[in-house]
Amino acid sequence: MSEDICTIIYGLETSLLRPETRASTKDLDRFLADGFMEFGSSGRVYKKSDILKRLPGSAAVSTDEFTVTDFEVRELAEGVMLATYSARRSQPGSKPMISLRSSIWKLTDCAWRMIFHQGTPFR
Repeated sequence: MSEDICTIIYGLETSLLRPETRASTKDLDRFLADGFMEFGSSGRVYKKSDILKRLPGSAAVSTDEFTVTDFEVRELAEGVMLATYSARRSQPGSKPMISLRSSIWKLTDCAWRMIFHQGTPFR
């Protein structure tokens, strides 16, 4: 696996953590595959349609700041990548939250799209 793929997947993951991306239904629609599924830290299961309805209107979107550490990418199959990392989420006036995250990215129609994501609270 090339460093270029790691850089691309890192860029995609961190784009999804930026407030301007999280607030944009258009951007989220572009990054998430139609069959996208997420196991949220709350224990709920989300589909792409849930994310497109819920996330852009969330008041926390504009104030969330994420720091990514321990980022790794593993090739699961040709055109399918697993990204794992730790994310520290900071919000003004709140204690930072750390989560362990994993995402599966698939190359579809010449573009990488996230097909699965899970965030697990840590500490």
